[in-house]
Amino acid sequence: MFKSLVLTAAVVLATLAPVYADSMSDGVIRKIDMKNAKITIKHGEIVNLDMPPMSMVFTLKDPTLLEGVAKGDKVKFVAMEEGGKLFITDIQSAE
Repeated sequence: MFKSLVLTAAVVLATLAPVYADSMSDGVIRKIDMKNAKITIKHGEIVNLDMPPMSMVFTLKDPTLLEGVAKGDKVKFVAMEEGGKLFITDIQSAE
């Protein structure tokens, strides 16, 4: 039973990996507000949100995502809309 669950999870993750990679956007960090878990990013097109390139402030879904990133870093990130607000759910160095 356990092996079956692990195999199923592996298949699901392998199937979703290309979709997740497609939802990542490129950007450069302009400002970090650790206290309020917000980040300003100058970004390229955000395809999954049909958003053109611009600079804007995002809230981090998990404030610990700010650990390991700094102003000026080139990043790849996932932005999602939830309840009319934009959140970053993942961010990683692009360098």
